[in-house]
Order: sequence, then C-alpha cells, then structure tokens
Amino acid sequence: KRQIKMGKPTGFMEYDRVDSEAFDPKERIKNFNEFHTPLSPEKQRIQAARCMDCGVPFCQSGKMLKGMISGCPLNNLIPEWNELLYLGNYKRAYHRLAKTSNFPEFTSRVCPGLCEKACTCGLNGDAVTTKENEKTIIEYAFEHGYVKPKIPAVRTGKKVAVIGSGPSGLAAADLLNMRGHSVTVYEKSDRPGGLLMYGIPNMKLEKHIIDRRINLMKEEGIEFVTGVNVGTDIKANKLLKEYDVVILACGAGNPRDIKAEGRDADGIYFAVDYLKSVTKSLLDSDFKDKKYIDPKGKNVVVIGGGDTGNDCVGTSIRLGCKSITQLEMMPKAPDFRTADNPWPQWPKVCKTDYGQEEAIAVFGHDPRIYQTTVKEFVKDKNGNLSKLICVKLESKKDEKTGRMMMAEVAGSEFELPCEMVLIAAGFLGSQKYVTDAFGVEVDGRTNVKTAPDSFATNVPKVFTAGDMHIGQSLVVRAIRQGRDVAREVDKCLMGYTNLE
Repeated sequence: KRQIKMGKPTGFMEYDRVDSEAFDPKERIKNFNEFHTPLSPEKQRIQAARCMDCGVPFCQSGKMLKGMISGCPLNNLIPEWNELLYLGNYKRAYHRLAKTSNFPEFTSRVCPGLCEKACTCGLNGDAVTTKENEKTIIEYAFEHGYVKPKIPAVRTGKKVAVIGSGPSGLAAADLLNMRGHSVTVYEKSDRPGGLLMYGIPNMKLEKHIIDRRINLMKEEGIEFVTGVNVGTDIKANKLLKEYDVVILACGAGNPRDIKAEGRDADGIYFAVDYLKSVTKSLLDSDFKDKKYIDPKGKNVVVIGGGDTGNDCVGTSIRLGCKSITQLEMMPKAPDFRTADNPWPQWPKVCKTDYGQEEAIAVFGHDPRIYQTTVKEFVKDKNGNLSKLICVKLESKKDEKTGRMMMAEVAGSEFELPCEMVLIAAGFLGSQKYVTDAFGVEVDGRTNVKTAPDSFATNVPKVFTAGDMHIGQSLVVRAIRQGRDVAREVDKCLMGYTNLE
C-alpha cells in the first residue's frame, strides 16, 4: 500500500490562496444562477498543492469541540484527494472522494466548509480551498464519465422504504441500494431533493445538479415516489407490512414562530414557505405562473440571522423588494477569533454572506440590525401588515434559572416600515403527524428518540436519520446520518454489514 505523501510539500509556502471569482453583486442579482467563475484546472491544481503534509489532518476529523463540529463530519480523505488533484490524477481523486461522500456536488456548493475552518494552513494563514477542490474533482468526474450507475449485481430480496428525499434520506437510499436491497424513496413534494430542492435557493445550488444525481440513482434501481405524504396519503401500517424496514428521514419540519401582537396580519410568512414558493415557480414557469410570494416593491424584514435568513435577503433582492432589513436577536459576532475560541474550533466570527453583500451593493448599507426583535406587527385597516414595532435587546441573567438571556431594553422601541415579514428563526423538530402515525417516541425537543449512537426507534423495523433525529443541522451532517443509518439497517436485515 502506497504511503500518501504530498505532491508538493512546500506548496503552502509557495502559493497564496486564490478563490473562484464571484460575479459583481449588481450583475448576479439579475438572475437566479450560480455566480462564481471556477478557476482553470491548472490553477485549481496549484490550490490543491497548498495542502501541507501536516501529519494530523484536522480537516477530516469531524469532532465536536466546545459544542461545535471541527472538520468534516464525513471524514473525507481530504489530504489524499488534494494530492491526487495536484498530480492531475482526477479519476483516482474522484474514487477517493466518493469513498466517503455520496454527493460531493452538493456539499461543495452548500457546506459552510467545516474542513477549511479546521485546516492547519488556516492556523497562521489562509486555509486550503478544499471546497473548490472538491467541486473541481466531482464536476470533472461527471464531465469525463467517471461517475457511472452502480447497479447491484445481486439483489438481497429485502425491501426498504425511505420517507423523505433530503440529504439524509438520499444518502441512506444510495448505500442500501448499492448493498443490493430494493429501496423506495417517498417524498411529499412534487420533486425529490427535500431541503436541497426547495430549502436552498437556486443561486446556491442549481436544481439540474440535483436532477442529475436523482436520475443516476434511478438508473441504479432506486424508485422515487413523489407527491405522497406518508402519514396522510398513505398509512404507516401499509408501509410496515410491505417493507422490511422503514427509515424516517423527514427533516425538522416545524418552523419556529415569532409570538407578538398582530401576528395574524397578512404579509407574514415562514422562510421555508417563501423559498419553496419562489424555487417552485422558477422551475415550473420561470415565474410566469405568478405562484410565488412576491416581495416586489415592498419593505421586507427578515427575522433571523442564519443561512436561511441570508437566503431570504438574496432572494428578495432578486425579486425587486423596495428595501431589506434583517433582524438578529444576538449581538454582532467579533470580526476575528477571540482567545476563548482558538483553532481548530469553528470560528465564531461575523460573516457577511452573499445576500448581505448584495444588500450593501444595492441599498448602500448592511441589512442587519443586531440585538433586536419584533414587539408588535402593525396592521392597516384591511388587515395587511404595514409596519413593525421593534425593540432592542440586552443580555441579562435570569433570576430564576441563573442563565443568561436576551431581555428587552426599556424605552428602546422604534418603528420599521414593513409590508412583508419572513420568519427565518430556525426549526423545532419533527412533525407530529408523522411521528404519531408510526408511533415513535420523541425527546423533549420533538426529535425522534433513539438509544445513543443508534438509529433504531422504539418501534420494530422503524429507523430514523437526519434532522428528524438530531434536530436542525447541516447538509453534510445529514449525509453522515444517512450513511450511518444505512449501516445499522443493513446489519439488521443481513446480520452483518460490509458497508463502509
């Protein structure tokens, strides 16, 4: 077995980090396309050469440090395929990448780059461009025919139903099908992909990328049933009779609400509903059907400062909002790591994402207002939202629990003109009608309950994975959950597993 050595041991000293160039914000907001120009293959290979022979590759560790993940949860063999990319061996680089990752074309676009934040080069300089190296490898592999259907030579005779076609469900289906089990994936929406299809805007992940993978999985023998809501359209008992195992991978489907006076005003939407309506209309008719929540000409306020909130900002600007404001309850994060947040922990620093960049370019200022929440939604005489009463917040210790909490600052109220609110405050766990239908236990956060390090529920033959199991998280963690549940299901069905 060849010992891995870096193709360019001094590359990290010789080459500076160079990222793909993003289109100018005022240009990219004219459409919903991805907006980065990839480096040439030659230049990307030089970036791969920056991967140093660091001895302990924290980039692939996937460990929890201070409650945050450090390194890749999939334990991708990053130094190996970086070296192979540098050497120009794209085919072998793809096979090393595919060994641990089912869908590199997704993670290389939407993952926040846990690997890069733990890169040893980033300790005293710029991290390796691991995400863009990954994207180069997988796209080259598709272009040159390295990615081929893996049709099992032998079928086991076992049948598995996967409920939900998000990243965890797809990953589980992919591995179990390769093992030879017959897999059917049920999806309540009209298109498979779950969060990937309708929760992430097109400019971050163009949907033909998802279709390409789904079509490949269909060639491999996986059946997709769309437009079927398990628990209502089809009964749980029917699936349990027809299949040897059922995997619940339905995501964390309950959006966190904002309770304030006037909440019943027209013009208030959950971010997930907004983003889905926009993407579906885009795909169905290029917006000609007008079946989307339209912010054009409106003062839009997004409540929530995470990735979904940022996606709402970018989407609203593309659709012609009059103004955009983003409210965040917490204080602004520092611009650089603090002493109590050392490498290789995830850096708790302020990030200005693409949507905020576009808001700055279009409206001349950062859309974020920190330590602020809505105290009242004000309606006009027709019941439509007309403005918000907001209030500033400060961190205080709760006298009963002793915990720090964000409390209102007396007399700090102010008004914002607003005809549309998008609530992007996160999700609270699994949907009750699904868990009730299967009779599975849930924990205090309404996530489906299992034993530690297990995916089996209290109901025989029923397993769970993804956000439905661990709560709202990242696409890359959902894929890892899907891979892990596949191993446990395979062992349950066969008495052993040879899935890696």
